[in-house]
Amino acid sequence: MKSWKILTAAALAAAFAANSWAQQTTLRIFTGGQQRPDVMRKIADEYQKRNPAVKVDVEVGGATSEAQQQYLSTVLSSKDSVLDLVLIDVIRPAQWAAQGWAEPLDAYLGADKAKVLPTYLKAYADANQVGGKLIALPYFADSQFMYYRKDLLEKYKRPVPRTWDEMMETAKIVMEGEKNPQLQGFSTAGAPIEGTVCTYLVPLWGMGSDLTKDGKLNLDTPQARQPFQLYGRMKQAGVLPRNIAEIPTDRIRIDMQAGNLLFAMSWGYVWNRLENDADSKVKGKIGVATLPHDQGGKSATCIGGWQVAVSAYSKNKPEAVKFARYLSSPEVSKMQAILASHLPVFPSVYKDPEVLKANPWFAEALPVVEGAKSRPVSAQYPMVSDIIRSNMNAYLAGTKTTDVALNDMKSRLKTVYR
Repeated sequence: MKSWKILTAAALAAAFAANSWAQQTTLRIFTGGQQRPDVMRKIADEYQKRNPAVKVDVEVGGATSEAQQQYLSTVLSSKDSVLDLVLIDVIRPAQWAAQGWAEPLDAYLGADKAKVLPTYLKAYADANQVGGKLIALPYFADSQFMYYRKDLLEKYKRPVPRTWDEMMETAKIVMEGEKNPQLQGFSTAGAPIEGTVCTYLVPLWGMGSDLTKDGKLNLDTPQARQPFQLYGRMKQAGVLPRNIAEIPTDRIRIDMQAGNLLFAMSWGYVWNRLENDADSKVKGKIGVATLPHDQGGKSATCIGGWQVAVSAYSKNKPEAVKFARYLSSPEVSKMQAILASHLPVFPSVYKDPEVLKANPWFAEALPVVEGAKSRPVSAQYPMVSDIIRSNMNAYLAGTKTTDVALNDMKSRLKTVYR
């Protein structure tokens, strides 16, 4: 009798476990390598604890925004349901809306939409709405800052530069004084990648100009030449790395972390890596400031960041939306800020004492993020991006002059901005 009871209890337990397993929903989220998948895993683990009926798989791919988008284009163009959620670059919502890849979230949020959207930084609430539809939810914010070696500026009694010319002058003084052939003066993205679009736009914006004006192409101006001329002066001064045309976004972080870079234009995630990676040689030696500008101009920066989209082909849309809302919550925004120095999408999180303890520079970061400018918003953005970055890269590589690069940009962009 006792054996029968034991067997019955075991059978019931097995049946219960099998039933629970059958009812469990598996969500698969795609994230790029630079968006800290290790942090995403920790966040997903916490969500699973609170929601035992949900299992979250994290798929990682692509070292750059372009590589990630190429893979996603293949998956989504075939209407594959393998992915439920995707982290997408802030430049992508218009493209995803045009392609029909993202599930609009309006109906799922209902009345909450009007309550939730005003709590985000306005730029991100706006960026994720296309044609009146909510295409994605903000995951983390970003913009470009100037990172600098505060120990070397103190050593040579140099102030944090406000203009590009001051930055070049300081770089030459420090490089000559250090006599270290590995030390580079200033680095930014120069490879034919998405970040190189900002390498062109930041100096252009700093002169008070823009790629378009009233919806029309605006490159027949002296300011349109300015980015090429600026980097030309830097090359001539020996401030830029010789291989600048080969440098992708994370190479900048690697070079600075190795102690081989004085100034850099890069994104918010870099701080955490410089301060906390075991192999960092610059812990406690890094400062963060607004980007320099030309004399008579003002500092400008690119808006960045990543959004959570639910795949239009997911077979688990209600559960995917619930997870997306968790990922886009103040709680998770705080977790990311502390674990990865990801900039919050909620203004309130910038003032959190624990966040400021982990990232003291966040105290000055909010106005920079709020003032950051968007790259051109267009369903044809992949084409716009390719035209700008390929010409900026060619100029940095020395294969095109300012005139040739700018004329190519104008002639090809006219097909988009007519």
